[in-house]
Amino acid sequence: DYPFPGVTSSDKNVVQNADGSYDVYFSYEKPEGDVNWIQTVPGKNWHMLWRIYGPLEPWFDKTWRPGDIVKVN
Repeated sequence: DYPFPGVTSSDKNVVQNADGSYDVYFSYEKPEGDVNWIQTVPGKNWHMLWRIYGPLEPWFDKTWRPGDIVKVN
């Protein structure tokens, strides 16, 4: 259904939280509402690639790191 899944900051439909962060949902079925969603295939493995362009000092001095993937129900 979704041959090249991805969520990018250049996507016109990307949903940003009020605090400036982003949530991305990985699941077979799209969650309700207007969300950033990547479709997965039941029983198949998947890999996440995260790319950052032009990182600032907090990245290099390790005062900022992306959060872990967290299972939600």
